[in-house]
Amino acid sequence: MTHSETTRITMYGCGPDEAVLFRELAPGLGVQPTITDAPVSETNTDLASGSRCISVGHKTPITHATLRALSRAGVGYISTRSIGCNHIDVEYADSVGIFVENVSYSPDSVADYTLMLMLMAVRDAKAMVRRTDMHDYRLSDVRGKELRDLTVGVIGTGRIGTAVMDRLQGFGCRIVAHDNRPVDRPGTSVEHVPLDELLRWSDLVTLHAPLTAATHHLLNRRRLARLKNGALIVNTGRGALIDTEALVQELESGRLGGAALDVIEDEEGIFYADCRDKPIESKVLLRLQELPNALISPHTAYYTDHALRDTVENSLTNCLTFESRNQHG
Repeated sequence: MTHSETTRITMYGCGPDEAVLFRELAPGLGVQPTITDAPVSETNTDLASGSRCISVGHKTPITHATLRALSRAGVGYISTRSIGCNHIDVEYADSVGIFVENVSYSPDSVADYTLMLMLMAVRDAKAMVRRTDMHDYRLSDVRGKELRDLTVGVIGTGRIGTAVMDRLQGFGCRIVAHDNRPVDRPGTSVEHVPLDELLRWSDLVTLHAPLTAATHHLLNRRRLARLKNGALIVNTGRGALIDTEALVQELESGRLGGAALDVIEDEEGIFYADCRDKPIESKVLLRLQELPNALISPHTAYYTDHALRDTVENSLTNCLTFESRNQHG
């Protein structure tokens, strides 16, 4: 593939900011983009006509019927603009002749945000901001904690988990980590431990594992019960890593100290939408938002200038690499 040739690529589910970047970057890479804000579905696969490759967002699950329709339209490759692929049945896609690949982007966006949520959790920031907004300027009955006095458990030590641990080193806290494939990093003070030990020792647990069948409800009722009284949970990974109903019960009882969640189960159709004038069907989300010790943000940890540019550029590059491999057999 040379850049003098033009490659057609269809980009589905593009927000305005992504569309601007695709239009800016595509011509220099020899790409003729077809851009739509609609997520890919059975009804709009005609937009991919003439495109071997498409790029999709992570906000809407892709059905088997849509994958079959894409295959019939001649699509052989899907680049998802996300690190996770849990919104696509990758094995089924492969069975209908479509290869699925994720993108990498700077882990710093999510790592920075994770540290922010940790600090907000240990300082009870949600309750403090609520009181201040109501002009109640008294000190809280609950004193904050300092990270250097805590043991922080990191579940998942891929690029983002590792970037979180790098940041934590500067706070002087004890770091324990769990991963099915731990990587020794000389010069760091991270202790790799079994999951049950991590849960028993940690004052704060942060989740960075991918969502798979094996990690669904990784923090289930039994494992949540293993956490220390007053422990805090931060999740910037995927909502279904936690059994949310069980988490709500632990928070309501006061046994757990709090949770700061950028992702929750069944967030699709709620997060990224303006729901001010329509009912929220997720009772669990509504209950979490009512709780003074639960802080919710709408899956926004990744959303920085740098990471968004990485995502768009790498999605285009992945598609071109696939086309080049195809051409050269």
